[in-house]
Amino acid sequence: MAKKAPLKIFTGTATKYLTTEICKSVNVDLGKSSCPVFADGEFEPCYEETIRGAHVFIVQSTFPTSDNFMELLLMIDAAKRASAYKIIACIPYFGYARQDRKDKPRVSIGAKLMADLLSAAGVDRVITMDLHADQIQGFFNVPVDHLFASALFIPYIQKMGLRDIVIASPDVGGTKRANTYARMLGTDMVICHKSRAKANVVGSMTLIGDVRDKDVIIVDDLIDTAGTITKAAGLMIKEGANSVRAFAAHGLLSGPAYERIEESALQEVYFTNSIPPKKESSKIKYISVADAFGEAIQRVYKNESISSLFFK
Repeated sequence: MAKKAPLKIFTGTATKYLTTEICKSVNVDLGKSSCPVFADGEFEPCYEETIRGAHVFIVQSTFPTSDNFMELLLMIDAAKRASAYKIIACIPYFGYARQDRKDKPRVSIGAKLMADLLSAAGVDRVITMDLHADQIQGFFNVPVDHLFASALFIPYIQKMGLRDIVIASPDVGGTKRANTYARMLGTDMVICHKSRAKANVVGSMTLIGDVRDKDVIIVDDLIDTAGTITKAAGLMIKEGANSVRAFAAHGLLSGPAYERIEESALQEVYFTNSIPPKKESSKIKYISVADAFGEAIQRVYKNESISSLFFK
């Protein structure tokens, strides 16, 4: 019988902090790789050890800049040309996922393009977490294992000891996600209905449901400029909520996000560490996804089911 292909885990430069944790969880040494940069900014990722016939897992979140995505593509291509047996991209945060449809004329569907580029580079499988929309899995021509931050957040919320919880969605598009939390926690759900003046700018917001004397948990897939989440928190307090906290898988935190969170009615904001923090904040806390991705990597490597690991 042929010897099973070895398991090797490598990291892109943007996600080394997380990959190191994942390797500890899996009890595998971090693979040796480098990414020399030319004087003009061009870079050339390369593997510093043999990967011939190996299951190669490459961990890299594709948050801005776009160099992070380009580096992942080049690492996949290098692994294919080095005769890796299987190439699996572990993408804790999948960038461009908000561009999942044509919501106005003459725009790209960026999420589909990113999926096509990964396939063209030679990836055999993708493991990711909390896509902006579940249907993005259908953009890929390879298997996608879609993990959920709710598997980490729900047990954490249960241990917080809050008296009377209600789950809130910051917009109508997030009602399915909020419903999952409400069902698992056995609580009610409310919805914020918003209209946007333009991208990243909230026009008006109204609340559907009752939050009076409740401890509100707002759940979302990501927080970018924090305009929506902080406006929602202010509305909840105005409507009589005892406290407001937010849980989101990915903390992009662009522009004025940190200042808005610090000055808002939010008591605490929780993210996974799919994206590294840009600076510290007294209100922002991080929950590691290393064990979740480590377990998923081991199960994929052993051809075991991962569906039992995560809430949907």
